[in-house]
Amino acid sequence: MTTRRTILTLTGAALVAACDLPDKSGKPEKGDEPPETVLADTRTGLVVLGSVRPGTDAAASADSRVIYAISGQDLVRFDPGSGMSTRSATLGGGWLPRVVSTDGTACALTRTPDPRATTELLVVRDGRSREYRLPGAIEPDAFTTGNDGLFVLDWLPAANPDHYRVRLLDLASGTIGPLLTRDKSAVPAGAEEEMRGERRQQAPSPDGQVLYTLYTHQPGHRHTRDLLSGRPGNAHAFVHVLHLTQRWAYCIDLPHPFGEGPPDGHAMAVPADGRELAVLDITSGQIAYAGTTALAVSGVVPAPAAPGAAASLAYSPEGARLFAGAGRTISTLDHGGTVRARWSMPADVRGLAVSRDGRRVYCGGADEVRWVDAAGATRGRVPVDGLLSLRSVR
Repeated sequence: MTTRRTILTLTGAALVAACDLPDKSGKPEKGDEPPETVLADTRTGLVVLGSVRPGTDAAASADSRVIYAISGQDLVRFDPGSGMSTRSATLGGGWLPRVVSTDGTACALTRTPDPRATTELLVVRDGRSREYRLPGAIEPDAFTTGNDGLFVLDWLPAANPDHYRVRLLDLASGTIGPLLTRDKSAVPAGAEEEMRGERRQQAPSPDGQVLYTLYTHQPGHRHTRDLLSGRPGNAHAFVHVLHLTQRWAYCIDLPHPFGEGPPDGHAMAVPADGRELAVLDITSGQIAYAGTTALAVSGVVPAPAAPGAAASLAYSPEGARLFAGAGRTISTLDHGGTVRARWSMPADVRGLAVSRDGRRVYCGGADEVRWVDAAGATRGRVPVDGLLSLRSVR
């Protein structure tokens, strides 16, 4: 069973001078750390580059603005940008942070990710704690925007899980029930979707009200709308849209051949204005756009192809360009899929992010994070042992 546990390792010891690498003019960038706050996932957990903190168990909010970590018997709230931390609550032993609310005031914790008949879950909000004992193997996924509900993954069967459904825990009553449909009606019994594929990536909407999850390899999957209508379904890839305020879920089906290739060959990005989302498939060499109001694919354009490699995708700040990582290449694309620039990296690209001013593109690589300027010239790098993927830049 997969989980969303991360272990936070905030350490300055692994940091080296970013100015050691000159650009093409031979002039190094000043400073000894990334100009922005950079979060990355590694084999030992979540790393915040440039911060000096002891290693501990932790979870970050979807927008990476807030981190909750365990320090001794305390749950500590940490701002990765300022480096400021405050004690949120004192806990008993064994709790692991799993999910942080959009506003950063609440954290959900569990004791173990192993298959189990019952789940102990703890919710800490504004320093107050409440423990829940829930039937089945339950994994917290996201808070509602009002923090009075918690979306959870209900793994089935609990003793040997291989699929799950997304449900809602009412934090006042402690009961779990189905989500709403897009028209805000209750999902009837027997019509809840059960996920069997790969959860490749999650991204929040800019306003924090919606959580998008990219799924691949879903042969034979039937959405709630298929179950209600009697249609056979069979989506191989889709984006699960979870409205954290209105509490409904809907799936945007991606066209063939999205989902046919390896999960790592897919990536998703949402622009700063939230008007659309883009999904990259480097196995087939395509990008699909979907409107976030219509919740339907609006077009498919060509993209760089690199079968067998991992995909990365990021929007420019103004949303007019996309940066696509495929193998050891980063390509700059316009909205129509035309390649406007192409840069070679020393290793396979493992995640992309762009600074707010658009002056730097950050790239995860082999045991490092590096950043390049608008011309593709390397401006700096930081070694990161066991790096899996660049997570975010703020």
